[in-house]
Amino acid sequence: MDKVTNIVAAGLGGQGVLKVTDILADVLFRAGYDVKKSEVHGMSQRGGSVSSEVRFGTKVNSPMIPVGEGDILVVLDETQLDVARPVLKNDGIVITPADVPTDKLSSPKALNVMLLGALSAKLDFLGEELFLAALERAFPEKLHAANKEMFLLGRQC
Repeated sequence: MDKVTNIVAAGLGGQGVLKVTDILADVLFRAGYDVKKSEVHGMSQRGGSVSSEVRFGTKVNSPMIPVGEGDILVVLDETQLDVARPVLKNDGIVITPADVPTDKLSSPKALNVMLLGALSAKLDFLGEELFLAALERAFPEKLHAANKEMFLLGRQC
């Protein structure tokens, strides 16, 4: 993959935006890609906007995604769609809570993992196993079964 792929996750403080991109960056790094990650916390401690960007490819020079260059936008809170949309390409992919079965969430806190599953389906060249292993590294053992279930539900969408 010679081109650089750009992924943005956006949401509100406490939703797990940074966890999504931490796990994604882990998966990509272990798959052998050059990976750069950046984040904007804003007023995250007060439930304000949070965004995080991941860029990957054979060679990535900068962690920042230029406006209009995002390939995929994952939005954890619908209010952040318009805030983050300028970074997305005209033909970019948007993944929102409306795209996953939120009625099957084991906990509201698991939405980020369910959306990560939906994102992983768009990155099918990486393989499910890499994501599941990264989830296990990122969370305590007591959450492994629930996170795997939420991830797989999201991946089916």
